[in-house]
Amino acid sequence: MNAASPSSTEFKRHHVDVLDSTMSWIEAGQDGPVVLFLHGNPTSSFIWRNIIPRVAPVARCIAPDLIGFGQSGKPDIAYRFVDHVRYLDAFIDALGLEEVVIVAQDWGTALAFHFAARLPQRVVGLAFMEFIQPFPGWDKFHQRALARELFKVFRTPGQGEKLILEDNVFIERVLLGSVLRDMSDAERDAYRAPFPTPESRRPILQLPRELPIAGEPADVHVMMEEAHRALHASTYPKLLFYAEPGAIVSPEAAQALAAQLVNCRLVELGPGAHYLQEDHPELIGDAVRAWLTTECVGGPAILDETGTV
Repeated sequence: MNAASPSSTEFKRHHVDVLDSTMSWIEAGQDGPVVLFLHGNPTSSFIWRNIIPRVAPVARCIAPDLIGFGQSGKPDIAYRFVDHVRYLDAFIDALGLEEVVIVAQDWGTALAFHFAARLPQRVVGLAFMEFIQPFPGWDKFHQRALARELFKVFRTPGQGEKLILEDNVFIERVLLGSVLRDMSDAERDAYRAPFPTPESRRPILQLPRELPIAGEPADVHVMMEEAHRALHASTYPKLLFYAEPGAIVSPEAAQALAAQLVNCRLVELGPGAHYLQEDHPELIGDAVRAWLTTECVGGPAILDETGTV
């Protein structure tokens, strides 16, 4: 069966009560493993729109909007990492998802690693890119010095509020400036739509302050250390994408991690920064689909001598 084109797959939008709010998700496909697509900041399930159609012919694809993002509710919570853990756990339970393959980027990877560390028996496979890890210092956080300085400001009380809540810098500059191709006005507006007011952008503001950099915040740092230890000890199939130069993950960092992991295939995408789903949806979707049918469902495929697809 040839890979589906984005226009040939219809997404069904759903909502479910989760804790004190609601969470929204899109779904496509029916048979095969459940593939859970987890986005990061400040995106939503929308970022997977051109990838899911290529995977849906062989899987049940579910892409939630994290709490506070996309079409999910915006309850009066702090939007710390632990809050996202609570709501995502409740979402997974509400849908009755027992075993999942997870495809994740950015904060979605932190949630995926943490889930897999706690419940490894429920993870069939993990595909990920531009991943969150404990960064020992600011010099290890990002490929660009200007981005490092900007994120320092995001974490500064008062200044972060001005840039993210009032000026909408995270969407207009960080997100839209990190996609190499020219997105259409409709695509740009789709990313802006969930955050029309300063108050609605509070979920965006909190996540830069949750990044485990130089040991702070301490609780997130500990959780990510534990999650990465579990990742290194795990044996379920893994698929790691990287781009040149990347943003929070350099090609060298991706290659080094893949070499340390068990059962990890490495996929080079080409030029890219952080939101790789926008620049390389076909490559990502086709690689996930092939990996699902060979390693996650049909048994391990033969790797070349470098362990690369």
